[in-house]
This record gives sequence, structure tokens and C-alpha cells, in this order.
Amino acid sequence: MRVMIAEDDALLREGLVLLLSTAGIEVVAAVDNAEDFLTAVTADRPDAVVVDVRLPPTFTDDGLRAAVRARGIHPGLPVLVLSSYVEDSYAAELLGDGAGGVGYLLKERVGKVDRFLDSLRRVAAGGTAMDPEVISQLLVRRKADDPLAVLTAREREVLALMAEGHDNTTIAERLVVTDGAVHKHIRSIFAKLGLAADEAGHRRVLAVLAYLNA
Repeated sequence: MRVMIAEDDALLREGLVLLLSTAGIEVVAAVDNAEDFLTAVTADRPDAVVVDVRLPPTFTDDGLRAAVRARGIHPGLPVLVLSSYVEDSYAAELLGDGAGGVGYLLKERVGKVDRFLDSLRRVAAGGTAMDPEVISQLLVRRKADDPLAVLTAREREVLALMAEGHDNTTIAERLVVTDGAVHKHIRSIFAKLGLAADEAGHRRVLAVLAYLNA
């Protein structure tokens, strides 16, 4: 796997380079600002990118905006966003474009190397890796007339776990229910949201993410 990193904190950036290299992942570029990141992405399409939300020059959402632009340059480019907070303006555009391969993790909650690597590989394969807190905040910030209002509390729990990228078996284990029950909840979610009942692979998660950020 070939990965690009955009992180302004030198210590964290070098730490990520070392971590990925040790895991057998090639880091083809590691930059500290959005402009250099976009230059690198334009010149060479990697298998995935890891981008911090806050990058120079403004240290606000430059990294997230750059990630959206990068996916415009290379549609479907897998992007794993790292952040200290949930920025939902451009996150909605990033997560809801339907192209696949997206992740959003909060730095303070990425405490285990294995979890981070698993998230990166999942995103690179076209799946999703959403931090539970990100999902929670996006759900809370929705408008009062959002389509998720028709879901039951249990269906919202299933939806959140789907958005994190878990399969039916894992969801069943987390909620202590049967696989059949999870299957039934997912069918109900798609029916209520007017989505095609396609439960194969990451497509179901991407479809739901589009609704989370509509």
C-alpha cells in the first residue's frame, strides 16, 4: 500500500511515517500543509491519504477542504481524516459523495496502533472507518425534519455501528442480539430511508452516510 500523509505536527507526522513503515506500508509523501499535499496528490495518486483537519495556512479546516479537493482530482481516492474535533461543514461533502473509501477518526480516541492500521486498511479497500463520537455528533446536529427521525432507538444504534464499518456479525455481538435481528433492522432502516436494500460490502454504509450528511 502507498500512502501520503498531511500533518503539521512534526512529531506526529514522523511518528505516523515510522508506524506505517514498520507495518510494511510505503509512505510516498509526508507534508505539513494543504498546498504541498495537493501538489503531491496531483503528481502521484496514492492508495490512500491520511490528512489532519487543521493544516496551514489558516489552521482551521484546510486539511479537510484539501481532502475534498483531492477526491475531485482522483474520484474515489481513499481518505482517512484525523482530527481533534468534529468539523461537519466539509465532512458532509467528504462523507456524502458516494465514492467510497472514507474515514474520520478523533486523535484522542485512536489509542491503539492495531485499530488505526485496521481503519486505514479498511478505508484503502473502499470501506469506512468512522469514530463513534463523530457519528454521534453528526446525528445530533441534524435538522429537526431529517429522515432519521423515523428510525427507532435500536435502528439508530445499528446505523451508527454500520457507519463505523462493522459487519452484521460484529453488530450482533455488540448489541447482544442475533444475526437475524440485525438483518431485520437493516432492512427496516433502508426501507424507512427509501434506500435500495443492498447490504453487500461497504455500499450500504456509504448510502447511509449520505443520509447522515444530507
